Amino acid sequence: MGKGRLEAFSDGVIAIIITIMVLELKVPHAADLAALRPLIPIFLSYVLSFIYLGIYWNNHHHLLQAVRQVNGRILWANLHLLFWLSLIPFVTGWMGENHFAALPVALYGAVLLFAAIAYFILTRTLISQHGKDSTLAIAVGEDFKGKVSVVFYAVAIPLAFVNSWVACALYVLVAIMWLIPDRRIEKILTS
Repeated sequence: MGKGRLEAFSDGVIAIIITIMVLELKVPHAADLAALRPLIPIFLSYVLSFIYLGIYWNNHHHLLQAVRQVNGRILWANLHLLFWLSLIPFVTGWMGENHFAALPVALYGAVLLFAAIAYFILTRTLISQHGKDSTLAIAVGEDFKGKVSVVFYAVAIPLAFVNSWVACALYVLVAIMWLIPDRRIEKILTS
């Protein structure tokens, strides 16, 4: 089957996830700058999650540009990814509301870890459908950034109970690493 419906559905789900997150930002009742101070942790967690969702949306788009068709296994692998992404608004809100306390920060990392694993599974499922010599397989290669991300999340989760700010710094570091454009798929598609 074609990939168009999968792309459209995934785009819609990610758009809804972002909408849910922004609706969690509560407007203060006072009209001065001091009323915004309690919202700083909530806003910071929102910004980090928005960036993560943008990274997933962008990489998902590039991933699907390199494939011709999808099958049932790919649809389920994609739903698996969307499941973990759909939990981001919950852990974002919990982390922000509790000023980056240990357990919410650890759970945020667990959701990021499982989303990364789900993305890896989706990528491998797509490669198995299109072959080891496919454009996608060549473009993905060893996926160094993906592997490093999983390691950083796995380290950050227990670290959150020692120092939640260092764990958050690791989440930010992974986001920065992915913000640097990954042109592997674009290079392969244009050559």
